Amino acid sequence: MSLSPEQVEQFKQDGYLVIEDHLSTQDCDVLRERAFQIIKEADMSQHPMTTFSTVDKDKGAQTRTDYFVTSGDKIRFFFEEGALGENGKLTMPPIEAVNKIGHALHIFEPEFKKVTFSDKIKGIARSLGVVKPSVPQSMVIFKQPKIGGRVNPHQDSSFLHTTPMNLVGFWIALEDAEPDNACMWFAPGTHKSGISGRLLRTEEDGKLGTKFEGTSPSTDENKFVCAPVRKGSLVLIHGEVVHKSPPNLSERSRNIYTFHLYDGTSEWSKDNWQQPTEEVPFPFLYEKTE
Repeated sequence: MSLSPEQVEQFKQDGYLVIEDHLSTQDCDVLRERAFQIIKEADMSQHPMTTFSTVDKDKGAQTRTDYFVTSGDKIRFFFEEGALGENGKLTMPPIEAVNKIGHALHIFEPEFKKVTFSDKIKGIARSLGVVKPSVPQSMVIFKQPKIGGRVNPHQDSSFLHTTPMNLVGFWIALEDAEPDNACMWFAPGTHKSGISGRLLRTEEDGKLGTKFEGTSPSTDENKFVCAPVRKGSLVLIHGEVVHKSPPNLSERSRNIYTFHLYDGTSEWSKDNWQQPTEEVPFPFLYEKTE
C-alpha cells in the first residue's frame, strides 16, 4: 500500500489524514481480544496503580514516576483517574479501569508487531519520504466508558522530540470512534507553527520523572475539526499538529492501537522521557537500502 499524491498533499496541508479500511473487522477484534488477555494475565500486585492524564502538566512540576519513564521497553499498565478510590486502589476490575497499555507492544506481542511492521505501514512510510523509519513506542488506549479521561490539546512532538522534527503517529480505530464516545479533534494546519512546549526527562535523588517546560498549545477552539472514524480506519498524525479528545461519558468504549515512528536519520532528543535501551533499541520498519 502507498498513499496517492493527493493524500500526501492533504497530510502536508492539514497535518492529519484518515485512511479508511486499513484493518479488517477481524483484525481489529484480534488486537482487542489480545489486549484484554494481556490485562487478564497480568499480576496487578506487581504494578503500581499509576494513572495517566494530560491534564496535570503544571509548568515545571514533576508529574510522572519512574514506572512511566522506564516503560519504553516493557509492557506496563496505566489507569484512568476515575477508576481509583481515595485510598489509591481500584474501585473496579482492571479490565474496566485501564487507560492504556504501553509502550513496547510492537516488540513483545506478535499480533501488534505484525500490524506495526506490515507492508501497508512500510508503504505509507515510503510515501511520506521517511528514509529510515524507527518505531520508539506503541500503545493500546481504551478510553473506557463513562470514565475515559479528557485529553487536552497537545502536540506529539512535545513528548517524542527529534532534531529535525519528523514524528508521525499511526492511530488505528479498533472500534468506531464517534462524537458520542470521544473521537479525536484536530486543528488543521497547526503543524506549521512548531511546538510550544516539551516534556523532559528528569532525575532527582536518583528517582526518574518528568517535567513540562513551555506551554500547552493555545489554539482557538473554533479551529478544531471533529474527526469521527469507523472501525479499522487509520489516522496519520503529524507530530506537530494540535489535537485533543473529550472525556468519554458514553456507555461505549473507544479502543485504539497507536504507535509512532520518526526518521532514524534524525537525532532522538536525549532529554525525551523515553530512551532506547541497549537490550531493546528502537526497531526500524526497514533500512534505507531496502
